Amino acid sequence: MEAHHRVYVVRLAHPRHPGVRDCYYVGMTGLHPQHRFDNHKAGVKAARVVRDFGLELAYEWFDEIPPMTYAEAALCEPTLADELRDRGFVVFGPTLRRPVEPARARPVRRLARKKR
Repeated sequence: MEAHHRVYVVRLAHPRHPGVRDCYYVGMTGLHPQHRFDNHKAGVKAARVVRDFGLELAYEWFDEIPPMTYAEAALCEPTLADELRDRGFVVFGPTLRRPVEPARARPVRRLARKKR
């Protein structure tokens, strides 16, 4: 298997609160990361959040990660996304975490009406 897949990180303008918190998109590609970013911006197989809010590649988060096989990149992508979440950033991308089950609402107890 050829090791040519990369994970990449895109710096985003926060879709709801620009400038409030650092916001990123984490993805993986078999292309050069800059080429993939350009495709996102051009709308080619684009993640809407990157197309609309992508500012630039955030090389500081992925530049030292070497190319890898598809299987390795598929595992590295959510791992990196979760690491950025743990650091307090808003991250669009996959996760290895289980979804949190919403708390169940307690059933409403209805009071019996008195017969008149």
